[in-house]
This record gives sequence, C-alpha cells and structure tokens, in this order.
Amino acid sequence: MNGGFLTGQRTEAAPRTEPGSPRAALDRLWARGCDFLGTELAIMGGAMTWVSERNLVAAISNAGGFGVIASGSMSPDLLRAEIAATAALTRRPFGVNLITMHPQLMELIGVCLAQRVSHVVLAGGIPSAAAIARIREGGARVVCFAPALVIAKKLMRAGADAIVIEGSEAGGHIGPVSTAVLAQEVLPNLPEVPVFVAGGIGRGEAILSYLEMGAAGVQLGTRFVCAHESIAHPHFKRAFIRAAARDAMPSVQVDPRFPVIPVRALVNPATQRFAAVQREVIERFNKGELTQKEAQLEIEHFWAGALRRAVIDGDVEGGSLMAGQSVGLVGREQSTREILDELVAQALAALGARGRCPGKAAAPTPARGRDAAG
Repeated sequence: MNGGFLTGQRTEAAPRTEPGSPRAALDRLWARGCDFLGTELAIMGGAMTWVSERNLVAAISNAGGFGVIASGSMSPDLLRAEIAATAALTRRPFGVNLITMHPQLMELIGVCLAQRVSHVVLAGGIPSAAAIARIREGGARVVCFAPALVIAKKLMRAGADAIVIEGSEAGGHIGPVSTAVLAQEVLPNLPEVPVFVAGGIGRGEAILSYLEMGAAGVQLGTRFVCAHESIAHPHFKRAFIRAAARDAMPSVQVDPRFPVIPVRALVNPATQRFAAVQREVIERFNKGELTQKEAQLEIEHFWAGALRRAVIDGDVEGGSLMAGQSVGLVGREQSTREILDELVAQALAALGARGRCPGKAAAPTPARGRDAAG
C-alpha cells in the first residue's frame, strides 16, 4: 500500500484562483477543513452501511472529497480487506467509520493503524478515552460525533481532533435536534477544533451557509446513494429518486417502556409493520408471555438485516430505506464527480451573486484553532 496518500496532507495543489474570486473565497472558507482532511474539498462522505464501501469511498476521494468506509459490523479481517481494496482504487486520503459499541473495537482500531488509515471516525455512541488515545498514539486523527455542545467539549478534552455535528434531518439513527439548531449551538462556541456539519445538506448554498457560520466543512450521505459508483440496488436508488423530503420519517415508538432509537427512513410497508409488531409484542408482555428484556430484544431484532435486504437485494417493501430528508433533492443518478461539481458550482454561484449585489459583505475567514493547519 502506498502510505503517502494516507498522511492527511493534500496530495496535489488546489487549482490556482484569482484573488477576490468566488473560488478564492470558498477555498478560504473551507481551508481549515481541507487541510485537516488533506483534500481539495472539505466534503466528507457520510458512512452508510452497505453503501459506503470501496467503490463509492474511492470515487468520493478521487473527485476531491473525503470518502469514509462504513465498517458497520465488519470483523477485523473483513475491514482489513476493505481498506486494502479501497486503497487499490484511490491514492487520495480516505477514512474509516467505526461503531463504538462494536465488541472488537480495539482490534478494529488496530487494523486501521496497521493499514495506515489517516482518519478514524468514531460513531454510534460516546467513545472511551482509551479508544481515542489508542488512535492518536497510533498516528491517526480522531473524528467524533457530538449531539450537543457539552459533549463536543468533553470529546475535545479527551483528545478528539475534529467533531461532526449531525442533526435530526439525517438518515439512519438520529438525535432529537435539527442541524440548524446544533450549528448555532456548537459552531460559535467550539473554535478549538474543526467542526463538520451533517444532516439534511443537499445543495451548495447550504454548505456555504455553514462554512460562513464557522464550520470547517460538511458531511453528506444521502446525496451519494444514487451515484453511479454506489453499489446500491437499482430499486433502492429508484426509491430515493422518487421520494420527497417528507417521505423520510423517523421510526415510531409505541410505548415508552420499550424505547426505540429513532431511525429516519423512507416510509414503506416495513415501517408500518414495525409499529404493528411493537403493539403485538407489548400485548404479549402485558399478558405475561414475555419478560421485559425478551420483549425489548424482539422489538430491536425486527430490523436485523433489513438494511441489507433493501440496499443489496433491492427489497424496498420489506427492507429498511434509510434516508435523510435531503432525499427530496436527489433527482437522478449522477457520477460522484458530477455531484461534487454541482455542489461546488452552487456555492460559487451564491458567492458570485453577492459580488453583483451592492452592500453585501465579503465572506469572513473562519478562526483557525489547534490542528487547523493539519
């Protein structure tokens, strides 16, 4: 493996731009994020299980963004093979998303370090200080998800090199707070580390707005599902293309005694069946046929394998169609490069329009905290 592309440094110079041009302004706004990721564009690919594998991850990195492998429930051996396969497709930086609740988390971290992965993204819970320290001691950078400012500060003190804040508009497992509110809470108050904003972002103008609020960059997932390089089943992609934003709804919890972590997905017969299954299981619990633990496990196991059935097998009726609300902005299949070019063009058009409007202030340059230069 060529380790040079995994150092977190840019592998080639960004295109020259005229001072004062929209591109120069955009490059200035996301310079901190680009330096941290080692990329031309401060756009991370969201780690989507079964979707964010070698082909899409490499395509995002090759097009100037930062691809991230979704390790999901992979074993160390499977992850090792996936990293190697991705590295064979791109010489540019990419990262790996690890689930903090994975029983072999430390072994997976070891695989990432041995394979010289430059950035490890810890998701699915608050990571331990030991996990963060292990990654940093191994020479990689640590990116953590934070659902609130207080947790972001705690993770920063524990050694996180960057933070991702993801709002409830995102697909998959979600928190209760919207992206816009999280951005207002966190961005002005966490200058020490780069912060990437995620959840519901589907156009370049939105990217620009968060950069101007102080974000180092953004993370997008849903927009990349229908990339040509995505291995998602044609039926899965078709469901995305046909969907409106309001079709991506969080899962329903029937009884507070049996908590359900909300998952945002396109409504289909399976989501409707989930509510019915909860009622059936709870009724059996009320009759004494199940213990509370047995009932909880039965509810949680309903979705086991459902995402794979939809993404890989194309079962859009019985599988889980996890999608963010930005699914309403997905209108067709495109190459990954076309998607990224479109996002950049939209941001540049917004900046250019300001230059033609008297009285508009120039875009500010964000403060650079520790690790800003990469």
